[in-house]
Amino acid sequence: MIEIGKWNTLKVIRSKEFGVYLGEDGSKTSETVLLPRKQVEEGIKAGATVEVFIYRDSEDRLIATTNKPFITMGEIKKLKVKSVTQVGAFMDWGLEKDILLPFKEQTAKVVEGKEYLVRMYADKSDRLCVSMKLYESLLPIEGYNEGDTFTGTVYEYKKGMGAFVAIDDKYSGLIHESEIYNKVYVGDTVSGRIRKIREDKKADLMLREPAYIQMNEDAEMVYDIIKSYKGSLPFTDKADKELIKKEFGLSKNAFKRAVGKLLKEGRIEIAESSINILK
Repeated sequence: MIEIGKWNTLKVIRSKEFGVYLGEDGSKTSETVLLPRKQVEEGIKAGATVEVFIYRDSEDRLIATTNKPFITMGEIKKLKVKSVTQVGAFMDWGLEKDILLPFKEQTAKVVEGKEYLVRMYADKSDRLCVSMKLYESLLPIEGYNEGDTFTGTVYEYKKGMGAFVAIDDKYSGLIHESEIYNKVYVGDTVSGRIRKIREDKKADLMLREPAYIQMNEDAEMVYDIIKSYKGSLPFTDKADKELIKKEFGLSKNAFKRAVGKLLKEGRIEIAESSINILK
């Protein structure tokens, strides 16, 4: 059977002015698919075999191509949004007809020109589409240990849970909401460390370095922001956690660690209602 969304090795059945019709070698069915003339190798004859990718043209007819798409059936790849319409978003997948990302398969509102991680599937009408819903399709993590660094793509964000990440665009990971201090959007590439590998081989992730490493960076960042206040921050480390998060993008505990480091180094002093740089 000729398989849509995949590479097929087919035999030339007959030739026409506009192309050649291909079918399975030794097949008892009469199913054929057209390979347009502009993609037919010169001098090819009936009986020759050709490796082609099968998809549907603008009129929903099966058609063959020797061009290589960016994604095939079941694969997970990053594709760029070409346009957003009333039926969904259309993405560039390397072939003449853009592929549809239906609204129901979007995990967030997509933006024209941005790349998103998607998986190819065939809908009920056997038309090729892509989906951003990847949770069930990602692999159990392997080749990583707790504490290792990772890079991945955010494919979904659920309030109260956090950012779902495809590590290396194939392994399942989650950045818990409590670990997120700056905005993270679906489609973003993120890096961090593996905090924990659970029994189900899904990973809990953190964007920030372990506290003892991160504290050095945080301290310098806090110092620079105090300088931007002309050397006197109008609140202390006892301030509300939301104010600290807004100004520094840090948790209250991380802010306290950074301030403590600067205090120990003699670079700041803490007054009743301010933190001041020592000259």
